[in-house]
Amino acid sequence: MPRTPARLLAYIWASPTTAAGLLMAALARLGGGQVRVVQGVIEAHGGLLEALLRRAPIAGGAAAMTLGHVVIGRSQPEIDRTRPHERVHVAQYERWGPFFVPAYFAACAVSWRRGHSAYFDSHFEREAYAADGVAVRTIA
Repeated sequence: MPRTPARLLAYIWASPTTAAGLLMAALARLGGGQVRVVQGVIEAHGGLLEALLRRAPIAGGAAAMTLGHVVIGRSQPEIDRTRPHERVHVAQYERWGPFFVPAYFAACAVSWRRGHSAYFDSHFEREAYAADGVAVRTIA
């Protein structure tokens, strides 16, 4: 990615959550996992992350998760498979910065309160799944 002042600001704006992602990437390395940079995003998988993501509070756990400019995943194939989806979340962090996490949970709460899936019907996940070409079914 080009290094422009706008790109630098996007990294700074998302940096509070990226710092948490870097700690998670360290867990991958401690457990024998891998860490690499792809298109300006740190991708970490394996090690302790695999067990952690399996326990995520969605059915079957999570294949991958984004924290700022860090994507953590169960395995390299899972990161490769979810890359378009997770890159949408990276862009969302760049827009929302430190407000992304509270806004994400607020969107989940609104979806749940309306009788929909807290996860699949939240604004942020619908946008990310659209990048995958997946239409998320909404409960009427």
